[in-house]
Order: sequence, then C-alpha cells, then structure tokens
Amino acid sequence: MKTIERVRHQMAAHGVPALLLTDITTVQWLTGFTGSSAAVVLTKEGGEFVTDSRYTIQAHEQVKDLPVRTFGSPKKQSDALIESFKALEVGTVAFERSVTFATWEDWREAFSGVDLVPSPEIVKPLRMVKSPEEVAKIRSACELADACLKHVERMLQPGVTEYDIGLDIEFFFRRNSAEVGFSPIVASGPNSARPHATPSERTLQRGDFVTIDLGAKLDGYCSDITRTYVVGKADDRQREVYGQVLKALIESTRALVPGTSGVAVDARAREVLDEKGLAQYFGHGLGHGLGRAVHDLGSLSTRSTDTIEAGQVWTVEPGVYIEDFGGVRIEDDVHVTPNGPEILNSTSKELTEIQ
Repeated sequence: MKTIERVRHQMAAHGVPALLLTDITTVQWLTGFTGSSAAVVLTKEGGEFVTDSRYTIQAHEQVKDLPVRTFGSPKKQSDALIESFKALEVGTVAFERSVTFATWEDWREAFSGVDLVPSPEIVKPLRMVKSPEEVAKIRSACELADACLKHVERMLQPGVTEYDIGLDIEFFFRRNSAEVGFSPIVASGPNSARPHATPSERTLQRGDFVTIDLGAKLDGYCSDITRTYVVGKADDRQREVYGQVLKALIESTRALVPGTSGVAVDARAREVLDEKGLAQYFGHGLGHGLGRAVHDLGSLSTRSTDTIEAGQVWTVEPGVYIEDFGGVRIEDDVHVTPNGPEILNSTSKELTEIQ
C-alpha cells in the first residue's frame, strides 16, 4: 500500500475528512519531495501538493501521487492553501499539533469559512514503522557513518584539535555525496563529560577519552552513531566505566522487542549502570526514533509513551558523564524485527585504545 493510502486509511479510522500537513519532514516522507518548504492537503479521495515557485520544476519531477500547485510573489502559502481548500471542497481541516500558535492565528484569519481542528495522531505511528525500503536507506547511511569513523580514527593523536576532527567528518560526508545529518560532536578529556559538546580548539592529550557522535543523511535518511576512544592506554577506572556503558548498551538493545515499552527499555540501561553506581551520571534518555530526521518520532526514556513495534528504528545510546573525569557514550542504530533487534552499524564497540 502506498504511503498516501496508508494515511488516508488512518484518516478514515479517525473520522478526519481533510488533513493539512506542513511539517517538512512529514511532507518529504509522504511525497518524496526534497525541497525545504511545502505543504500537503489530503482528503478522502483527493489532495494537492503546495509549494512556492522556487520548487516548481523540482516538485513536478519528484511528486508523483498528488497534483502540484505552486505560487509566487505576492501570493503567500496561505493564499495557495485557500485555493486548494476550494478546489477540494474542504470545509473542515485537521492540522498537525506541532504548528506554532502564531501560524495558527495567521491561518484562522486567512482561512475564512474553513474550520481548523487539531489532528489526532495519524502520521506518527505510520512514520515510526519503516518500510523495507526505508530501512535499506537507513542501513546505507549507517554504512557511510561506519566508514567515516574508520576514516577519522587516524586523527585521534595528541596535538590534534577537536575542531579539525569535526571538520574532517563533515568533509568526508560531503565527499561521499551525503549531507551531514547533524553537527558532529567531538569531545575530548574533560569535554567528554558534556553530552552535547561543541568541537573546540582543545588538543587531544594522552589519557583522554574522546567521544565522537556523527551521522550522515543519505538519500533522505539518517544515521546517528557514537563511539568513545582512549588516546593511549586506558586506566582501570576508564575501563570500568566504559565496560559498564557497553554492558548497558548490549542489555538494553536486547530488550528492544515488539510489545515492550520505551520506558522499560530505558530502565534496563539504568539498571545495568546502577550495578556500578553509575546511573546517577546518565541524565538523558536512552534513545530516539531514527529515519527522515535524526531525532525522528518516538523516544526511549523515563517519560516515553511509545510501544516497541517491528519495523521501528531506534538509536540506543547510554552514557556516563562525570565532571573532571570525562564521559563515555556508545550508540548503535537498531532495527526492531519480529525475530529480535538488528544492529544496522558495524563499527566495533570494544574499547579502542589509540596508540
């Protein structure tokens, strides 16, 4: 079944006569469009794709399952959407709950005669369960991320700056026809205790933990992988912390089976870390959905409301961050299957000491 028909099926199940989608990641997922601005109006039997004149040629090339409506100055997107509503005879339209209050106020004024209602959860469960084609694209992005990690390992030497390693990561992805999925994290020594550290001019030193978190966006889909290294020889405390984080990753990954809750998977990682008194140093969620966006829909955390289903793809990334000591994070991208979790990346998770 085509993605659009899957959405229409859910619209019917929820009694939604018309749906307005403006989140660009959702629009791209639904239509295959790769531009940065567009909307979709979808009804029971019809619909339109709406974008501005910058993308007229591109939209007609990429969007195959919906009629394309484009607009140019002085018209605004809301003007084109009103035209779509009239053409499709839309009287009531459901909008995504992610829409800002300011946008809703503008629409309420512009869409005279059309009732705006917040949409029930239609798209999220569909986007969370990936098709085999989507999983294949994520796997390719993971393979490129693995290759990038191997490429930059040679730079993990005393005297090299975090900033230079970060630049080389970005160059590697660009040279391989991919986008940078997100600004890479390169955090050494005390900076590794900062989960989202920005690469700095700090130079690597012997004895440092070095955490590298990177991801590619390839053919519209993302990877997100983290490894932590030691420059030189690890001491006993570094080995202990690293080993427990690795155990937490392995055990929580095993817990990613259909029917489990996101809360339970997160809790398994914390139980393992607590065996060594380290759970207190793990302050973020265990993982998030992965797909068209790096931080795609869904979470593995203490506040998760998600249930694990076959076809989902998750990051699993336990971490321990101790001020004045350093931090360890190890992250895999995991596809949930009926037969158990499938790890989509292949870089070794064993402690790597860069001699």
